[in-house]
Amino acid sequence: MRRHRSLHDAGIVVPLRSFRFGKARLAPVLDDDARAALARRMADTVVAAAGARAIVVVSSAPDVIEWCEQHALAQVDDPGSLDAAADLGRAWVRERELPRVVVVHGDLPFASSLDEVTSDGDEPIAVLVSDQRGDGTPVCSIPVAAAFTFAYGSGSFARHVDAAARAGLTVREVHDRALGFDVDVPEDLDALDALDAKPTC
Repeated sequence: MRRHRSLHDAGIVVPLRSFRFGKARLAPVLDDDARAALARRMADTVVAAAGARAIVVVSSAPDVIEWCEQHALAQVDDPGSLDAAADLGRAWVRERELPRVVVVHGDLPFASSLDEVTSDGDEPIAVLVSDQRGDGTPVCSIPVAAAFTFAYGSGSFARHVDAAARAGLTVREVHDRALGFDVDVPEDLDALDALDAKPTC
């Protein structure tokens, strides 16, 4: 039986690069200011989706650190890679004695709630959300104590499924546009506009 939702069910880790200088693959269609504004809006959305859960942002970018201060968010310095950032965030969550860590990309414009990926507590379950291409892992939720190896980059979803099996975890795949649609390339902006234009009922 799924555990009752709790604000102490998980800690949320959000690795973020610079708002202004991140999302370089969008440079052909968005200038620096537009990319920064988009990145900040998406990060705001992801943080709001976490609700009142404990959240830490992993970043060394001055503009992101300033944003964290404005939002009273915990922040730790970026160790240099997404895998290492996820590991550092996991350690932060473990120190707070929370049963589950959820690593969430900061570029999910439709994220509204993380309830679906936080409710398994310390059960041996890896909750994995694939991106719209079935390639990346914008959300990865695991028991904080699991011997799970993060493996981000191209093809990460398949690697994370394998990593879960090696760690003795059952995989629960979540196919959810709200948590799976991230913005990386210009084509994603076209899809974002199209999805935004669809009626909600």
